[in-house]
Amino acid sequence: MKNILAYLEQHSDVILSDILALVEAESPSMNKAAVDRCGEVLQRLFAERLGIEAEMDVQEEYGNHLKFVLGSGNEKTVVLGHFDTVWDEGELPVRREDGRLYGPGVLDMKAGLVQAIWAARALQEHHLLAGKRIVFLCGSDEEVGSPSSSAWLSQHALGATQVLVAEPAVAGSGDLKVARKGTGQYQLSITGLAAHAGNNPEEGISAVQEMAHQVLFLHGLNAPERGTTVNVGIAHGGNRVNVVADKAVLGIDTRVTSEEEAERIHAEITGLQPRLPGIKLAISGEQSRPPMRQTTASQVLMQRAKSVAQQLGFEVEGRAVGGGSDGNFTAALGIPTLDGLGATGAGIHARHEHILIADIPARTALMAGLMRGDSDGTE
Repeated sequence: MKNILAYLEQHSDVILSDILALVEAESPSMNKAAVDRCGEVLQRLFAERLGIEAEMDVQEEYGNHLKFVLGSGNEKTVVLGHFDTVWDEGELPVRREDGRLYGPGVLDMKAGLVQAIWAARALQEHHLLAGKRIVFLCGSDEEVGSPSSSAWLSQHALGATQVLVAEPAVAGSGDLKVARKGTGQYQLSITGLAAHAGNNPEEGISAVQEMAHQVLFLHGLNAPERGTTVNVGIAHGGNRVNVVADKAVLGIDTRVTSEEEAERIHAEITGLQPRLPGIKLAISGEQSRPPMRQTTASQVLMQRAKSVAQQLGFEVEGRAVGGGSDGNFTAALGIPTLDGLGATGAGIHARHEHILIADIPARTALMAGLMRGDSDGTE
């Protein structure tokens, strides 16, 4: 792996420039035009660095999903990544400071996408891709639960010997992610009856009061001993301080470690009942990602990652984490899946989101070693 690492170190400035270009193409999930513009930048990088064109899965509501295929061998590796972000355009500035690159989606996960491109390029330049086929699946809606890409991802991942997920490493340690919680999102709409808060409040039915009851019940579903979390992250109600509120909305996030818990939480949320007479509830949503569990085959993949990292001069371990990714879908298909192979840094979904520039060559070489499919250390 030393030749691969040396090649990547020699091209580190170009790799960083590619990351910067992708980060500057801002791509909030629900802005299709912006996401598609970012997709065009991504297509240019694949064309310039690997000489391959995209197979596009056109979407009406979300950005178009992009598939790239390098090589034609029977041994198929799938690389997963997404190019949408949680940041609105202009919300987060791009800057380089103290060995870090800050910007919207730089860690989650545009740097990882560029590293995947350069990992493949390094293997290509060293003639190490014989008999191998690398399929890059780049989704445009991961940050909102992959509603339009989950089936597409699963379809094109079938037949893979391994799935490498270019999501960021565990913050602080650089460790890889071998298990993830399943995730769900729900919306609870509450309808009451408006009335004047001073003259005739008794004629109203407060949706905000009902909301308070429901928030307490929902948070009571948390079961830390089972790895289950339920969080009401959005709560809106009413529109005038002197009016009994007739409308309220809750946004609910769920995380589970087992299908049994997913079924329990789904039944509890979809079965919510009003606490106040006259209130009406409308519930939508689902458990969108299954839990990602470590299997015997994925343990073997993790051991290979540890071996490659040792050849490169650093150590990695496997960690279970609470967040979900598109790797949850491929793991559920029984394909050995290893996550957290992207950039190191901190601040996912936070205003200090950044990557550690110095780690880029070694982390890219790690991905190259896994793409190669062995760890004999001869290159």
